[in-house]
Amino acid sequence: MTKHVMLILIGSREEAVEKVQKVLTAWGCYIRTRLGLHGDVDDKCSHRGLLFLELDGEEDKLNEFVHKLNLIKSVDARLLELKVD
Repeated sequence: MTKHVMLILIGSREEAVEKVQKVLTAWGCYIRTRLGLHGDVDDKCSHRGLLFLELDGEEDKLNEFVHKLNLIKSVDARLLELKVD
């Protein structure tokens, strides 16, 4: 079995949050689980953030999803494919 997860590092939440949320909403049918973490443990209002997504869908669509996120300034999104026996 293959699982897909995406890690999204947001370098400037003030700059990117609205655009990231629009993309996540548009691609919401592919998201099974979403977890958001502040980038700085000591700062509850950190300017950075990390999102973890568990995804479901065809790999070409998921690659398009990650591409849309990477078009946003200060966002670095990575798609990972995990093989589970």
